[in-house]
Amino acid sequence: MQVTTKAIVFSSLKYGDTSLIVKAFTVSDGVKSYLLKGVLKAKRSKLKPAYFQPLTQLEMVAYHKNKGALEHIREAKIVFPYQTMHTDMAKNAMTLFLAEMLTNSIHEEEQNENLFDFLEASLQWLDTHNEIANFHIYFLLRLTQYLGFYPDTSQSQRTYFDLMEGQFVHGPSLNPMLTGDNLSYFKTFLGINFDDIHTVKMNKINRQELLRKLVLYFELHLQGFRKPRSLAVLNQVFS
Repeated sequence: MQVTTKAIVFSSLKYGDTSLIVKAFTVSDGVKSYLLKGVLKAKRSKLKPAYFQPLTQLEMVAYHKNKGALEHIREAKIVFPYQTMHTDMAKNAMTLFLAEMLTNSIHEEEQNENLFDFLEASLQWLDTHNEIANFHIYFLLRLTQYLGFYPDTSQSQRTYFDLMEGQFVHGPSLNPMLTGDNLSYFKTFLGINFDDIHTVKMNKINRQELLRKLVLYFELHLQGFRKPRSLAVLNQVFS
């Protein structure tokens, strides 16, 4: 079946000497994987390797057989050309990290237009703003809304947050917890929007520690989730 759909690239992997395997999140069918034969050597192809950098926003004409095999892309064009995402060092490190987090978190081959709209708008915000040091923390927290484990905020006055249970609790247990400064920042992020993230003043150690706990939160709630290898690079850039 031929479909025309918007898509956000999650990853591209070289296959042989001349081809790519691309994983993308589509409006029409959720996560799909495509084989792009010969794209690395074809000079006059409608498909350019540059189109498939992490988190690039595309409109594609693709063939979806929906049988679990690799699909095919007939043509593609960039619908939102990034101005800074792949050239600014900090944004590029964040892009690679978030692409890996999304690849490891979203697997469903089914339509989820609300999630797509969130990703599309968030990434455009990142490209067009400069104060982005807290972006990835707020983004991941918001992402949990669409993945089904957003924190229960009904008892947010309590002094611990249980990462396993996803809720605020009165006291510690054997489960991983947020407390102290981590908890304070966490609560602040729960009450703001993207335009306010620069108002959360954190030092690099606080930011890295809270990010580490958020990645653990994903690990605890998503079966088969793998910790992103790009986390170390991201921490290095933001140190």
